[in-house]
Order: sequence, then structure tokens, then C-alpha cells
Amino acid sequence: MKTNLLLNTDSYKASMFVQYPEGTQTVYSYIESRGGRYRETVFFGLQAFIKEYMLTPITMADIDEAAEIWAAHGEPFNREGWEYIVREHNGYMPVRIKAAPEGTVIPTLNAMVTIENTDPKCFWLTTYLETALLRAVWYPTTVATNSREIKKIIRKFMKMTGADLGGLGFKLHDFGSRGASSNESAMIGGMAHLVNFMGTDTIAAIVGARRYYNEPLAGFSIPAAEHSTITSWGRDKESDAYRNMLTQFAKPGALLAVVSDSYDVFNATENIWGGELRQEVIDSGATVVIRPDSGTPWEIVPRIAEILDTKFGSTVNTKGYKLLNNVRIIQGDGINADSVELILNEMVKRGFSADNVAFGMGGALLQGVTRDDQRFAMKCSAALINGKWVEVFKDPITDAGKRSKKGRLELVKRCGVGSCGIQTVEEQYARDGEKMLRVVYEDGQLLVDDNFSDIRARADIVEEKDPVAMYED
Repeated sequence: MKTNLLLNTDSYKASMFVQYPEGTQTVYSYIESRGGRYRETVFFGLQAFIKEYMLTPITMADIDEAAEIWAAHGEPFNREGWEYIVREHNGYMPVRIKAAPEGTVIPTLNAMVTIENTDPKCFWLTTYLETALLRAVWYPTTVATNSREIKKIIRKFMKMTGADLGGLGFKLHDFGSRGASSNESAMIGGMAHLVNFMGTDTIAAIVGARRYYNEPLAGFSIPAAEHSTITSWGRDKESDAYRNMLTQFAKPGALLAVVSDSYDVFNATENIWGGELRQEVIDSGATVVIRPDSGTPWEIVPRIAEILDTKFGSTVNTKGYKLLNNVRIIQGDGINADSVELILNEMVKRGFSADNVAFGMGGALLQGVTRDDQRFAMKCSAALINGKWVEVFKDPITDAGKRSKKGRLELVKRCGVGSCGIQTVEEQYARDGEKMLRVVYEDGQLLVDDNFSDIRARADIVEEKDPVAMYED
């Protein structure tokens, strides 16, 4: 279903073309995270939006549809302005969008995107596009940020307990597709998670990475049971259901996941997996991943690990932590940044390496985020009026956190001895350092086409410490 870009906005935007001062030629705005739960964000998602919505010209049919709806809705409609875009710009948006490279880890309170109109007659267009553009940035950036913060937690425990960091990319699996508000949300949020990890059950995310970021296959999964494929065998044949999973999928080197709490997860772990089927698991050469799916995660997971240790045994790594033989655990219920840390803390207390457990994250990953998590906003900071650039800003006395930036902006990376910092400055003060904002779109043309692999590399965790934010006095 094609989206009419003229209607991809808020109602009040329709009347703004007559609200600016007479003689306005250019409106210049920027997007930033004004703070929030985390001190840094992983910028992602703009390219997908541009490819989907900004490379297809608007048509007179779009204008006719919008005119009818705006009239009935009670808002004025700038038909002349939109017809001018169709006539003079072949329906393409006469705007210039600059942005940091996607995947860049940017401290909060920094401009990551700027937008301005390139045709003086379309000064009203910049803020008309705010609704769509801000949504295109805040949601995937917040998901990518949350995913990366959990990656930091898991990485910390893996290093602490001597786990192989080569497996870090598969420690947080995307279970969130069914909990997302739409297939498009699942696609966008799922791609954002894949910036940091390689495991997903959200097929839409793989499709999106192929379509928008030139990535043939961004994520992977394994055969896994659900409750219906276990409970359909009946409680008295629970072991037959598990044995069928081994028959179908267990072979040397394979991984398979089996939900095991349809009835009694402790009985399933101790007496079925660790008793009746124990030798079959060992002989198969596969690794069976036991999935508890209820209860308090930081109590259940360590208890399951201890049962499996008594049944299958473990080896002790160079840092003195146990790694289970033949089996692993995946916790897919109640997962968020806090519960991941609690679970891994309890595992460490009992002497288990973090390599024994992986996590599946659903609604909290793709749906449990809001624009306020990182306080995203798009604000006008400059305008060209009667040939003169003027600073535009807000500074509400009731909330200093909503103070906005002034002027035309640049994001600059400056490096000193042993560290680099990222700083937003006005363009005239960006004489030294690396200018990070690139023109990615101008007048209907995509000027940067990032590959997913490059985005992943930028977002990768290479140091334990956070990047440095620099601010002007």
C-alpha cells in the first residue's frame, strides 16, 4: 500500500506554510537525542526511510487525495506549493539532508541529522517533513541503542568468565516480530537490532537489510520447538516430543532449541533431558538448548544450569568457570537490560561461564521503546529571511532540558592523545577535526548508499569505556 508523503505528517503541519515570517527563504532543522536513559545512541535507520519514501516522486493524484482529506479535516492545504514541486522538481522533495554515518555511536545532545530546503519557494517543506523524518530516526536509533547496551552487559560477563567473545553476536536473539505494531515496525526495529547481533527470528528484518542496506543475509536462526509442537503430543508423551526434536534436527555440530516448561521444567531438565534422553543427546553430537519460558528468570536459569551440570557435567575454563557439556540454555521470557544483568550475576555466583546462556528478547526489544527514552526531537535552529541568516532556538524557562541549538550545525570528531571526542558546533567553528555530517539526500537523489557491514563495524564495541562528549561553553 503506497503511502502518500503529503499525508505522512501531523495535522498542524498543513497550516505552517503561512506561519513563517514574510521573506523566509530557507528553514534549517536538526535532529538530536536530548538525553535519556543512555548517554550515547547508535544512529540508524535514515537510509531505509529515504529509499522507501523519498526516491519516489509525488504526483498530482497524491495532491488531489491530500486536498480532499485536508479540506474535510478542517486544515488549510498548500496546493500551490505542492503543485510547484511536481511542476518544477518533477515531484521530488527539494531538500538537503545531511547525517552522520549510520552505525556511529553519538553521545547525546549532538545533532545527528540536519535538513533544509534547497528551493526558497519551498521553505515550508522542512518542518512539514518533521513527523516522518523524526519517526524514521528515533525508533530504529533507540532500538539499536538499547540492543547495544545489552550487548555491553553480556560482553562484560563473557570477558569476566572467560567465554569466547566470538559467540557474542548470537547471545541476544530477536523474538520480537509478533509483538511489534506492524510488519514495517518489525522490519525497521529488527534491522536495528541486527546492527549489534546476528541472531533473529524476525524475517522482515532480513528482508529489510537486503532491500535497504545491500546485505544478502543479515541474521541467522536455528530449529526450535514451540509449546504447540510439544503439548500436541500430550503430557504423558512429553519425552516423545523431545525425542522427535532430536530425531529431526540433532546431528554433529547442530544446534536446536526446545521449550521445556510446558509442564514442569525441572522434571523435564532432570528426568527427561538429563535422564531418559541423556545418552541420545550425547550420541547425537548436537548441542541442545533448553528453553525455560516462565517464572523469575534470574532464579530459574541458574537452577536449570545446576541441574544440567549434575546430569551432563561441565568443563572448567582458564578463568575457573564451568561450561556445560552438550547443552546450553536460552531465556526468552522477561528479558531486558536489567534482567540480563541479574541472570548473569546469578550464573557467576554459581561458577558458570556466561557462555552457557543466551537470551531471546521480544516486545521489550521492538515495541517497548518510546521517543522519550532518549528524548528525541527535531528543532529549527536557523532560517534565511530576506537574505540574512538568523539564529532560531527555544529556551523554555520551565525546562532547561528542552533548550535547543542555534545556527547551522556541524558534528565534529576531534582526537587528542589517547581519546577522541564528538561535538556539535556551528558551521563556522568547524575548522578543525573531522566533519561527520554527510549529504545523504538532495533533490530526489540518494548520495550515500551504506552497506550493513560498514554500519555494524561502526557500532561495534571496541573499548569498554564510552565515547567522549565535548561541549562548548
